[in-house]
Amino acid sequence: MKKILFIFLLSQTIVFAQKPVIKANNIKKHIEYLASNKLEGRGTGTEGGKKAAAYIVKQFRKIGLKPYGDKGTFLQEFPAKKGLPPNISYVQAANVVGFLDNGSDKTLVIGAHYDHLGKGDQGSSLETNSVGSIHNGADDNASGTAGLIELAKYYAKNKITEKHNFLFIGFSGEELGLIGSKYYADNATIDLKSVNCMLNIDMIGRYRDDKGLTIGGWGTSSFWGKSIPQLATNQSVKYNVDSAGIGPSDHTSFYLKNLPVLFFFTGAHQEYHKPSDDANLINYEGEVKVLALATSIIIKIEESPKLDFIQVANNPHAGNARSSFKVTMGIIPDYAYDKGGVRIDGVTKGRPAEKAGLQTGDVIMKLGENATTDVQEYMKALGKFEKGQTVDAEVKRGAEKMILKITF
Repeated sequence: MKKILFIFLLSQTIVFAQKPVIKANNIKKHIEYLASNKLEGRGTGTEGGKKAAAYIVKQFRKIGLKPYGDKGTFLQEFPAKKGLPPNISYVQAANVVGFLDNGSDKTLVIGAHYDHLGKGDQGSSLETNSVGSIHNGADDNASGTAGLIELAKYYAKNKITEKHNFLFIGFSGEELGLIGSKYYADNATIDLKSVNCMLNIDMIGRYRDDKGLTIGGWGTSSFWGKSIPQLATNQSVKYNVDSAGIGPSDHTSFYLKNLPVLFFFTGAHQEYHKPSDDANLINYEGEVKVLALATSIIIKIEESPKLDFIQVANNPHAGNARSSFKVTMGIIPDYAYDKGGVRIDGVTKGRPAEKAGLQTGDVIMKLGENATTDVQEYMKALGKFEKGQTVDAEVKRGAEKMILKITF
């Protein structure tokens, strides 16, 4: 009897030992490579960016994911425009797409963008005279990419066949205007009707117990508010919420396809979009805590019926967004559009653009006296307006031109 009991306990110990655990040291290994100087800031379409993509492919292949990019590979290529006038260039970028097939008719998408600002020459740097300086982007978004890889490993190796398939995507071109996630959403390699929800992990490397985690997309499904509070309490995770489905990261592209989304973000900091965003500043144990919350949420999703989708109107939690503008219109620009003006990819319900009658597909030619010849000029124009101000917007809708009044 003692021998049988010993064998049973030994077998249980072996099973327990084999259960995958997300470890801080593994996260550190990924981030220290992705945010190393040898990758030169992982600029979109650069050699460093390609090395980062190759690293994710290597990890996905080792984990055992199926390649779900183009032509039987892990890569889904697309064209990208980068830089600031007059130094505009066109490059080939690539999403990295891996699939864990559990034989289900439901799929959960987990995404993170893997490239960053390179040597400060593609715009968006907040460092003065940034060109030539490597922006390693350890938090933004090597931290999310490391989380993506470790979650993929966790679900591929946990010896459980979940009720969902998992699609893991490393997006390129996020810093250029979400162009990689938009490209995937418009050219999906799975049927988006099978997607239950999308989890976006962007900048999760600077968790602090006093500041907590910002969870975006809270209003896109009633499921989040019913399930997450107790899970966060159980795991001692402090959090703030942002109701919006539209935000400054890749979940936006999936929300615009009428899918519930979540966005994990541990907050902006003084190193944001600067060369000083380095691996030595990452809270690795804090990232483990964030990913543990993600896995507990996924358990709840597994136990539940299909999530409902809610189109979010006004966002009472917009203060958590990463915007320095005094006013916003509530649109998603089509960053790849280069035929003059700013083409609208999406309009947020209840915001100034929607109230004024703007629609997806409209092209904004002018705001007040300011010609909006491209997204950069549009951003400059927004910076000139105040809350409560009403201005004329010159808009092209198909062949028709119209003037609509925008009240910020």
